[in-house]
Amino acid sequence: MNDPMRTTDGLTMAVAGAGARGFAYAEAATLLQEPVQIVAVAENRPAQRKRFVEEFGVDPSRAFADWEELAAQPRLADIVVISLLDDQHVDAAIAFAERGYDILLEKPMATNEADCIRIVEAVEAAGVRFAVAHVLRYTPFTLALQDILREGAIGEIVNIDHLEPIGHWHFAHSFVRGNWRREDESSSLLLAKSCHDIDWLCAIVGKPLERISSFGSLTHFRRENRPAGASDRCVTCAVEPDCPFSALRFYRRGVSDSPGPGEDYMARVMAGDLTPEAVDRALEVGPYGRCVYASDNDVVDHQVVTMQFEGDVLVSFTLTALSEGTHRKTRIFGTKGQITADGQFIHIFDFMTGQTRTVDTDAVGHAAADGHGGGDIGLVRAFVESIRGGASAELATGARESLASHRVVFAAERARHSGTVVHFDHDWSGALAR
Repeated sequence: MNDPMRTTDGLTMAVAGAGARGFAYAEAATLLQEPVQIVAVAENRPAQRKRFVEEFGVDPSRAFADWEELAAQPRLADIVVISLLDDQHVDAAIAFAERGYDILLEKPMATNEADCIRIVEAVEAAGVRFAVAHVLRYTPFTLALQDILREGAIGEIVNIDHLEPIGHWHFAHSFVRGNWRREDESSSLLLAKSCHDIDWLCAIVGKPLERISSFGSLTHFRRENRPAGASDRCVTCAVEPDCPFSALRFYRRGVSDSPGPGEDYMARVMAGDLTPEAVDRALEVGPYGRCVYASDNDVVDHQVVTMQFEGDVLVSFTLTALSEGTHRKTRIFGTKGQITADGQFIHIFDFMTGQTRTVDTDAVGHAAADGHGGGDIGLVRAFVESIRGGASAELATGARESLASHRVVFAAERARHSGTVVHFDHDWSGALAR
């Protein structure tokens, strides 16, 4: 292909939104056997933008303060990663599609069904490659599990029980104090955190959804649960030393000599810079220093979704804030056996032999502790190979596939808010009128 946007080394990539996900996908692209060159970035936080430019060697003249400035340029790269805030996805996706970029869009697609459909229509009209970053589909764990199911190791699937333990500190950071704490400013918890899981479950079952119900509530992170003597900010709180959600203890660990997993990143997010002075200032005046019982959050902190698929396959999905932050837990019950899995190990119990065999998926791919268990690089590899090889069918999370699973999430939220069982309509042609 004679394309002036491509370097002699191959494909090029721009990143709109240089947060954790933008960094992760850019890094994954540079680690491929045929690396993708990162050539442009849009990020409204100066320190984060500078860090990205230095990390990936981006020409400072191609570092922009917002995604609209990047989109207004002549096309600067083959691919754009859109990892902006959720409510910016639709406008950005449409603008970049019209510019001719192949698009890798961070989940969720958009915050409502009509905007998801607008994205699908835009990318199809522009004829560009498009994938949503449902990274769970691309992990070595998922690929191994799908092989086991296709081989018939447990017969036909009858029931699935799936748990996402969000983790008490992840939830407090992102969904009580952080950007995803309010539905009116972001989206529901199910969409923001677990459209991954709904998409994954639909793929594992592989049959049409028929009915769905859901229950969930904001139970713990409420003002009436604030301990006696607590203040609105952790820095002035008399009971802070005994609070499991102390912002002082958690974020200061992020700038210690031995931060725990993710603690340094979360400290950088809340402070803008990874220094003790920046963290202390953010604790005093920023949103991440607020008491978890005195924030303006309204998203649920636990939820259950129940689904019935064709053939009476039943699926129960639970997500909860009040948990250890660990790998997802899944049990799959079949007509010939049972699978118990945790994102790394797959234990297959055979009814005939009474024996259990175990597959360690870390032995065949990235470790479960890597970026989404190897899903980040698996997704980027699949997307890049679909462009290089022209095989769009290889993308498990293309526009229409991801629209379908997003519509399941929106149906679950309608069921939760209405207290009813929703009969799922696979025809989305009328959704724009809702």
